[in-house]
Amino acid sequence: MTKTDAIARRILGWKLNRWDRWFDYEKGVFIYDSEFQPEQNLVHAMLIVERLEKLGYSFSSNGVSEASFNQFKGAGENLPEAITNAAYAIIENDSVVSSTSLWRKLS
Repeated sequence: MTKTDAIARRILGWKLNRWDRWFDYEKGVFIYDSEFQPEQNLVHAMLIVERLEKLGYSFSSNGVSEASFNQFKGAGENLPEAITNAAYAIIENDSVVSSTSLWRKLS
């Protein structure tokens, strides 16, 4: 599973609908893999920021190549990559993202 796949499933709550697309139940839309590139696209990365802020994480950044959500930090060649890496650090280290309490917070 790639970082993007893990973020789509465990942070954004999207479900894999087919090998090449996700389904966002909140918005009722399909998102193709090729249309969601948070490591390269700041708009896509900001979707992750918005979701994590709803979950109680505080976002901070140096605006260039570092991002953090509370104590989880990420760096990259650009800000979208840094946001993606910081979000993935949450998945790797924080049990909240993998528990059902996440979904209760989002309801």
